[in-house]
Amino acid sequence: MKPKTRLSVNINKIATLRNARGENVPDVECVAVDIERFGAEGITVHPRPDERHIRRSDVFALRPRLRTEFNIEGYPSDEFIGLVLSVKPEQVTLVPDAPDALTSSTGWNVEANFDFLSEVVSRFKEAGIRTSIFVDPDGDTIRAAARTGADRVELYTKPFADLFPTDPEAAVAPYAAASEAAHKAGLGVNAGHDLSLANLNFFRRHVPYLDEVSIGHALIADALYLGLETTVRRYKEALAID
Repeated sequence: MKPKTRLSVNINKIATLRNARGENVPDVECVAVDIERFGAEGITVHPRPDERHIRRSDVFALRPRLRTEFNIEGYPSDEFIGLVLSVKPEQVTLVPDAPDALTSSTGWNVEANFDFLSEVVSRFKEAGIRTSIFVDPDGDTIRAAARTGADRVELYTKPFADLFPTDPEAAVAPYAAASEAAHKAGLGVNAGHDLSLANLNFFRRHVPYLDEVSIGHALIADALYLGLETTVRRYKEALAID
């Protein structure tokens, strides 16, 4: 039996809905606590400079209320680094997003940013924060990520999700190889972006050494029909079946 793969729920979309009215409905903190209660093993947030969904104040407010793994992802600007060092989550995920990016759309070119990433990773590791680098499923990039001192990589899975409906075997092959490469390089393996109930179990069954998936948009969309508790359970079931 494969080791357990943990589910971290990205709650950005909950904050987007709240911000649409300028009040506190839905309550982001309460939803996060409920998601944990329903069985998720982690909560992910991605605060952006314009605070269009998760706000800095949310990050600070969530920290004492969460009982599972807190994962903060974002571009490592000085402001972001300061936020993470103040909050001290269990994990930080470094993404190469521009400040105005709608969503993450590519992994790091680690070789081109090696010195920068190495310095950032060093700062977080000194603070005792597990550090993951968001990458495409490329062996050379993953081996470069290992040389930065990072603890994990997060595989960008949108290309898998796009190809999955027509050719699932071809879609998953680069990710299986990437996970093998990460494991050989001493890295843990996370994954995220466009994973859903339609493709998650297949991905989990074919990708070895998968420590964690971070899922937000699809999970929150499913919850509109299924309810949040049932949705979290369904995603956990997709991860549990071999």
